[in-house]
Amino acid sequence: MTVTKNDRHTSTQPWVRIPNGTKVRHRSEAYEGVIDGLTEIVSGPDRNPDGKTQYRVNVGDSTRLLVSEHHLNILLDNKNLVLVSREPELYRLAVTNRLRAVFPEDRFVTAALKGPSSLNKSR
Repeated sequence: MTVTKNDRHTSTQPWVRIPNGTKVRHRSEAYEGVIDGLTEIVSGPDRNPDGKTQYRVNVGDSTRLLVSEHHLNILLDNKNLVLVSREPELYRLAVTNRLRAVFPEDRFVTAALKGPSSLNKSR
């Protein structure tokens, strides 16, 4: 009996998922959003390393886009910690260390400041 395996995940290391609530930026289209889960993809070429899912990225106004991991950059705060919605610094430090262990350095980008403080700096 022959068993055929169609999933693309060929790495021997387990996949490290970007946690829900993590702020990300699309690498080529530059929109920002927050990871709010995974969606299993039945067909199509771009999937996460697990071979079957894409991230749901909440980009605001009740809009969610499906994006595979290799299209995302992970946003950092001014302390170089991953931005994770409503999470304390200690948790964000643990997430930062875990993600830095598997992603190359160029996948981490500093988030642009928004609001009154960024307006003051431009004057």
